[in-house]
Amino acid sequence: MNVHSINHLCFSVTDLERSISFYQHVFDAKLKVKGRKLAYFEFNGLWIALNQEDIERHHHVRTYTHIAFTIAEEEYDNEVRRLEALEVELFAGRPRDDRDKKSIYFLDPDGHMFELHTGTLNDRLAYYKADMSHMEFYDES
Repeated sequence: MNVHSINHLCFSVTDLERSISFYQHVFDAKLKVKGRKLAYFEFNGLWIALNQEDIERHHHVRTYTHIAFTIAEEEYDNEVRRLEALEVELFAGRPRDDRDKKSIYFLDPDGHMFELHTGTLNDRLAYYKADMSHMEFYDES
């Protein structure tokens, strides 16, 4: 398989107007098209699609599945305050070692979880290599 990049992210939503407002205000995503039951955004070169579906949602069942975006460490406190001011539902992250950097977890109106993370894959691997002797690492040579 010769995959070049992520093409788009698509989220099922229950209220298109509410979700459009969320993605515009939280992510500063630019609305490109809106139909009766769909909306497309451009967000830092990423295509985000929303499709309204009338299905039952289960917010009380939470998994760790999420989409994470990188932010600079110096932006962390400002982002927490900004999300709180927008009344976005924030979640406490898992307990974390400082070497694993910082994360903000939050939900969109339909329960899709997002993370704003200040670290990189290399930060995480260095931390795990130093402290997680039970893990097996596969270095490319």
